[in-house]
Amino acid sequence: MTTTAGLEPEAYTLSRAQLAEIRQSFRGELIDREHADYEVARRVWNGNVDRRPALVARCTGVADVQCAVNFARVHRLRVSVRGGGHSAPGYGTNDGGLVIDLSPMKGIRVDPHLGTAWAQGGVLWRELDRETQVFGLATTGGTVSNTGIAGLTLGGGLGWLMGKHGLTVDNLIAADVITADGSFRQASVTKNPDLFWALRGGGGNFGVVTSFEYRLHPVTQVLGGLVLYPLDQARAVLRFYREFCRTLPDEAEAFAALLTTPQGMPVVALLLGYNGAINEGEEVLGPARRFGTPIADLVAPMPYTARQAMLDAPNAEHGLHRYWRSAFADQISDELIEALVEGAATFTSPMSALIFFYIHGAATRVSPTETAFAARRQQWDLDAIGQWAELASSDRHIQWVRALWPRLQPHLLGKVYTNHAAGEDRPETIRASFYDPTNLFRINANISPV
Repeated sequence: MTTTAGLEPEAYTLSRAQLAEIRQSFRGELIDREHADYEVARRVWNGNVDRRPALVARCTGVADVQCAVNFARVHRLRVSVRGGGHSAPGYGTNDGGLVIDLSPMKGIRVDPHLGTAWAQGGVLWRELDRETQVFGLATTGGTVSNTGIAGLTLGGGLGWLMGKHGLTVDNLIAADVITADGSFRQASVTKNPDLFWALRGGGGNFGVVTSFEYRLHPVTQVLGGLVLYPLDQARAVLRFYREFCRTLPDEAEAFAALLTTPQGMPVVALLLGYNGAINEGEEVLGPARRFGTPIADLVAPMPYTARQAMLDAPNAEHGLHRYWRSAFADQISDELIEALVEGAATFTSPMSALIFFYIHGAATRVSPTETAFAARRQQWDLDAIGQWAELASSDRHIQWVRALWPRLQPHLLGKVYTNHAAGEDRPETIRASFYDPTNLFRINANISPV
């Protein structure tokens, strides 16, 4: 079973003449269905996404992106844009259309004096962090290191630094964009400000972003890690967690998860971080580390890059099969806790998880109208994630999420963080920007024209 909901299943085969046409002006690699690398090129982070595009265009720069966009528009091809390919619904690929693959575009330039970084659309967060950390700098960049900067930024950008430094979009200074008409546009507060507004949380609806410029902050050693408890303490831990979150200063982050140990034992975990002096962090996070009777306290000082990667293995590894649902919650009720604990007791895979990400601090002090990301108050993003290794068992693990989700929904807000949207989530129905009047860039958490 593949997660293809919401995508048109049409197929398309490019003619030799059409392939010859794009090859005349495209410098990067073009991978069609006959290419030896096609099976690898068509795959994305979610192994349960099994789609077969007609062509994967691996872009080397702005000219290649323009060429691909123009080619798709002229031949009326459906278009997917792939940065890191990390989208769970598989928005970075499609059946029968064109994939504009930015993964070869890895340019990064850091200006430590201005505290800024410029990076191309194919960069992953671990690659950007590696360069910025040379200077003891970073910007908000998600919770795992193999996410692409493009998708995470365009969807808003929750991350380990958001309480102190805001979301990724709050640190975006400027972007270079190829819009649906093939035009190159620069977007910032002074250049195309309406487009800049839309890019900051509007997803991939408005064009192909070929590069981003970010504001950086001093970040070096941080406090981080997990505190693990057996599942029989989960109700008490989650009740403590909902109250603990409301006491957090901007420098602290506290997420929570129901998951399993490597040995397969269901547990509840507090995922803690502090972006400031270690001794201050020890004091702030102390109550969470002393609560109840944990089976392990893994919180310790570490490099920022280590905290960014601590959830990578095995749960964020490329190619695992995934299916999830997500929504915001403005409170964690006892009824929600009960449903989550019962769901965790029936995990069908040791890699599945139920996770809370808490939004607070600087991320909530931006006006909801300042950017397209409007979730600007204290709340949690809850994710019910089914994750497994073998394709043959897909139906069972997907059914676990689908059976659990209706029990969670009555306790949630019915709004979703774009980067955690599922393929079957109902898209927003607000008027699309004039930059893409034909909805060319529609394979995303789409805002349809009306």
